[in-house]
Amino acid sequence: MSRLRVLHVYKDYPPVLGGIEKHIYTLARLQVEMGLDVTVLVTNPQRFPAGIRTRIEPGPPRVIRAGRLFTIASTPISPTQAWKQHRIAADIVHLHFPYPPGEITEYFGGAARRTVLTYHSDVVRQRFILRFYRPLLKRVLHSMDVILATSPAYAQTSPFLREITDKVHVVPLGIDPTPFLSVSSQEVTYLRERWAGGTQVPVILFVGRLRYYKGVDVLLRALVHVPEAILWIVGRGPLEKVWKDLAHTLKVASRVRFLGDVSEEMLPLYYASADLFVLPATQRAEAFGLVLLEAMAAGLPVISTELGTGTSFINVHGKTGLVVPPKDISALAEAIRTMLASPALRSQMGQAARERVLSEFTATRMAHRVATVYQQLLETSSPAG
Repeated sequence: MSRLRVLHVYKDYPPVLGGIEKHIYTLARLQVEMGLDVTVLVTNPQRFPAGIRTRIEPGPPRVIRAGRLFTIASTPISPTQAWKQHRIAADIVHLHFPYPPGEITEYFGGAARRTVLTYHSDVVRQRFILRFYRPLLKRVLHSMDVILATSPAYAQTSPFLREITDKVHVVPLGIDPTPFLSVSSQEVTYLRERWAGGTQVPVILFVGRLRYYKGVDVLLRALVHVPEAILWIVGRGPLEKVWKDLAHTLKVASRVRFLGDVSEEMLPLYYASADLFVLPATQRAEAFGLVLLEAMAAGLPVISTELGTGTSFINVHGKTGLVVPPKDISALAEAIRTMLASPALRSQMGQAARERVLSEFTATRMAHRVATVYQQLLETSSPAG
């Protein structure tokens, strides 16, 4: 597969924060190490007027940030990106869904090329737009050569993927576990002294963008029933002020630390300093949960919610952590109390969690699985139509 030309298409790329952005960054870099010629085509996140300029970062991988005119419903509009997408020479175009501009551009102008689409999530919130996009979306999905689902659960429960099972391959996302495997105990002690008041206070950790589907409001309400614990919230987002106000209303603000964004280099320390990780997501927009992998790699037991998505594929109930119903405050509080009451249980589940990541969810394993899909695709006779 030497010098195979791969073009990844999405709206954003680091330093923009997000699970899909992080996945593309990881996959593209590993593909370069494997000898592929990789280009990432995204949009320029800067505000007008700088945002209408196209920036090229030679890499590798080469990153082209096409100028965007404006953004509607979280979707950048960039004629420049569409123009470049047709003109960049590629053996495989790898789209990352949902991103309608990239999908539509390839559908109408990329028939001569091989197409792979990673189906990260159903369209959950923009249902008004989906009502109009649905007929074209079905055509787009049928036109792909291969569709990658990130978990068996999502492949089975997505209303769109269920209709095209012959095109779907399951390739779970992965992370580099190395930074999470060894963290200085002195740094852990310092961080707990700073943000928890000592090493004996139980620390619950949440990491993620503060968006509607993350369920931090449910976690705050559950914290009322776990009076001995401190909650660290890492990340920023549109609901930060709302949830800070809620913490005050619930009278738990003194036990909640809104820590803002933390650099990738520092994140392993925060995981290592916690006793328990909780992802209380409430909607299918939480399609996979890379943060679960990070927490588990750090040896943390995790609590997640049953959404019919990849979260329950990652977190095996009763083995690597606990799974509770979404929006169920009582069940979440009980699960947290059960975990915090038993250091032995946390240690056992944390070890099982780390072993699961190392065996199934490493970035290297993911990249090789994707490479196998590419190879099989190139061995077929003609693109899908």
